[in-house]
Amino acid sequence: MRLRYELLGCSLHGHALVGTDAATVRARDALVVRQDADGLRWYRCLRCDAWKPGPAPAAPTRDTVPGPDEIEVPLRGRPLRDRFVLRLIALDRALHVIGLTLFGTAVLLFAAYREAWGPTAGQIVAVLQGALGGPVGHGGPTLLVEVERAFAVPDATLYRLALAVLAYAVLEAVEAVGLWYARRWAEYLTFVATSVLLVPEVWELTHGPTPTKVAALVVNLAVVAYLLVAKRLFGLRGGGQAEDAERAQDTGWPAVERAGPGTDRLTAR
Repeated sequence: MRLRYELLGCSLHGHALVGTDAATVRARDALVVRQDADGLRWYRCLRCDAWKPGPAPAAPTRDTVPGPDEIEVPLRGRPLRDRFVLRLIALDRALHVIGLTLFGTAVLLFAAYREAWGPTAGQIVAVLQGALGGPVGHGGPTLLVEVERAFAVPDATLYRLALAVLAYAVLEAVEAVGLWYARRWAEYLTFVATSVLLVPEVWELTHGPTPTKVAALVVNLAVVAYLLVAKRLFGLRGGGQAEDAERAQDTGWPAVERAGPGTDRLTAR
């Protein structure tokens, strides 16, 4: 069964109805509002095309139902689907921004204060290893050795690492904002940045797969495939012109007219 993003949108924001404040319903309004002989009205949702019954307003604020030039049609069809998917990717990128920012900040703090933290960190690790019955390493380097290695990294290396991580966080933030507002340039930027990450992610899997690594790779592959195929990047499937033409089919009042209901669609939702 095909997922109808219109229904999802209406479940989140409510139905997009017009004419609920109009005193009179005319024959020309039948595309969006109809009134039965007994006075019961049926209002068509401009997003999902469902009909919702309701009474005439007790205190109308306008004489007639607004015309097509007065109605702001909500997103529906392809544009609505794109908004949901792109904003989901944007939220994923926002989580990356938070994680990268925290990690980069931690590296900067470590580089700035590790001389003061060194003795205390060594004591804490020694206590932990003693409490756990010996070196914590499972056959490899012990926890104490790993901490000593971290404290031996040159300051310049730590600062370069922190700056690289924070710069990548800025890039992810730019992607998130652009995708949230459905900017075409953000789709290209996200595709390139995500594609570049696939190489190290695959390499990581060959050196010890984990559920987290597999999940990250699957998500990024899905993002790349969606942007390349569904969004027609780099001229694929007609490119930007085909994208604009397809979106135009589901945008504005013409889309409402094309999906115009017959009497068999007068069902309450």
